[in-house]
Amino acid sequence: MTRVGMGYDVHRLVPGRELWMGGIRLEYELGLLGHSDADVLIHAICDAILGAANMRDIGYHFPDTSAETEGMDSKVILARTIELIATKGYHLVNIDATICAERPKMNPHIPAMQQCMAGVIGCDPDQISIKATTTERLGFTGRQEGISAYAVALIEQD
Repeated sequence: MTRVGMGYDVHRLVPGRELWMGGIRLEYELGLLGHSDADVLIHAICDAILGAANMRDIGYHFPDTSAETEGMDSKVILARTIELIATKGYHLVNIDATICAERPKMNPHIPAMQQCMAGVIGCDPDQISIKATTTERLGFTGRQEGISAYAVALIEQD
């Protein structure tokens, strides 16, 4: 059986936080605010994977009310998400994701994000497509108040 899922996440940009995207730390004067490291790309990907397996969302499995998940590295969330879908006999086929941000520019970092997440998942980096776009200075993203990400994941049963 082959299944598809869709994910979306958004976090506010604030001073005094590190900026994590796709499992890597980006040098930037602002970071994303969240209970974990607020990596919007990984969060959107995890929601897409969990949705494909009909296993709810990351908020259900990794609640922002839990002390255990406070400050959690999103790579841990990704690894556990892959373990969760495996309990139902699924494995990842591929991911297609888009980061929406005015700044910093994401394109130079995409190969490192692909390598990082592929290492966590245990797949080929070619199975992880990441694109970056702006919102042409429109909305909260355009005003550089936050960053969002969208993802689609395809999984299949072993």
